Amino acid sequence: MNIDNKAKSLVASLRVAVFCASFVSPAVAESRPNVLLIVCDDLNTHVSTSGYSHISTPAFDQLASAGMTFGRAYCQYPVCGPSRASFLSGLYPESTGVLDNQSDIRETRPGTVSMPQRFKQTGYWTGSVGKVFHNTRTDPGETAWDAVLRFDNDEMPMVTPIRQAFEAKHGPVDQGRNRRLWRQFYPTIATQTRGQQPGYGPSGLRDDQHKDGKNARQIMSWLEEESHGEKPFFMACGIHKPHGPFLAPDAYFEMYPREDLEFSPAPPNFWDQSPKTAMVKRYEGFGFELGVENDPLRREYMQAYHACISFIDAQIGSIFDALRRAGRWDDTIIILTSDHGYQLGEHFMWGKVTLFEVCNRVPLVIRVPGKTKAGSSSEGLVELVDLYPTLAELCHVTGPDDLQGRSLVPMLLDPTAPGKKTVYTVVTRGDKLGKAIRTDRWRYAIWPDGEELYDLEHDAAEHQNLANAAEHAATLVTMRAQLARAQSEASSARQ
Repeated sequence: MNIDNKAKSLVASLRVAVFCASFVSPAVAESRPNVLLIVCDDLNTHVSTSGYSHISTPAFDQLASAGMTFGRAYCQYPVCGPSRASFLSGLYPESTGVLDNQSDIRETRPGTVSMPQRFKQTGYWTGSVGKVFHNTRTDPGETAWDAVLRFDNDEMPMVTPIRQAFEAKHGPVDQGRNRRLWRQFYPTIATQTRGQQPGYGPSGLRDDQHKDGKNARQIMSWLEEESHGEKPFFMACGIHKPHGPFLAPDAYFEMYPREDLEFSPAPPNFWDQSPKTAMVKRYEGFGFELGVENDPLRREYMQAYHACISFIDAQIGSIFDALRRAGRWDDTIIILTSDHGYQLGEHFMWGKVTLFEVCNRVPLVIRVPGKTKAGSSSEGLVELVDLYPTLAELCHVTGPDDLQGRSLVPMLLDPTAPGKKTVYTVVTRGDKLGKAIRTDRWRYAIWPDGEELYDLEHDAAEHQNLANAAEHAATLVTMRAQLARAQSEASSARQ
């Protein structure tokens, strides 16, 4: 960090200190609700609350029946690090300066006050478990959290005898050159050990032996032990699945026989009509070819992805049960969402880092005791960047002046209230950006080598790119102008 940035950071810290010293009156402090923020990783809209009928997600349904479901919520960048930096700061990626998984907002935008940091500064007990910020390097630690923990999966039973045989021959896997030898050998054991290549399959572990089982039980422990003391709490549970490797206890795989899975094959010639930079070649790592539908392999991955979703839904359900046992169900705001979507073969794409609807749209369910109408829903356009100002308003916390999101409180109080006119998402391609906006009817994107325009009222799967259709020239002009405005606003808080 250079001297100017250090100075900026010091000034910002002093301002916050002065602000916090006289912030909350005793009366307001007494009335502030608790917050439980649950963020899933790489979860697309294959959940029942998003209208996907081929899966069982009773915990999502439980929360939806008590709160509000947002049917059209969008991330600001379809990759973990930039998305989390964005919604945890209330800023668009072009303002955070975090446009990849390596960047740290404390370096790209010194002095930025994250959501949990502001809640801690204003009297909340803050606890984080699992993946909330992208990794331990970018997590602000005690600056934002009173307690912060991450867990690992236990060793899979199938691996144990293989590791023991390896160690009998080479010595401990965590010592010397054996570390490298074991890292090289481990992915060759089975599909389950392939890491993000990606690995997939039944783990042979119990729920509580998976990191997400441990994450849920940590939240339950904090609630049971009242770790927050007399303070209101802000607990964040970072659910790791369905992020790869797609591992879950065996029983969840049995819920989804491969032959029963339903999906639509992608149009073989789709990429003849669309910009090539709109695609990513991650499909190769999954074992697919562009333009070739591999039905058996697609079913294997989909089964594993869905098993992971039902597994995490069960963990989330156990957290809800713990909230009730602790007597906190009726004074805790709950937000359940994902950092971005995920492609499972649509347009022959796999993984993330695209701007298609399936990659940008996320599940979002919010329950605010005493405010949200049970079982309500909204089809208004909203963004993850809206979460920070929403929670700040609901909890009587004054957010930073530069927040770029818009509070969802009016929509939470009135399901008929309008959403945004556009939502905005970007992703990098080399040193350039792909940029997309979504309106009620259209999605428009501009890439280094072309444009996309989809009529989502008549082509929800985004199979026909209309950017070169003469009859839609006027729409294209309008969308270009709207995207230019969105980009200007998104970069307006860049320091």
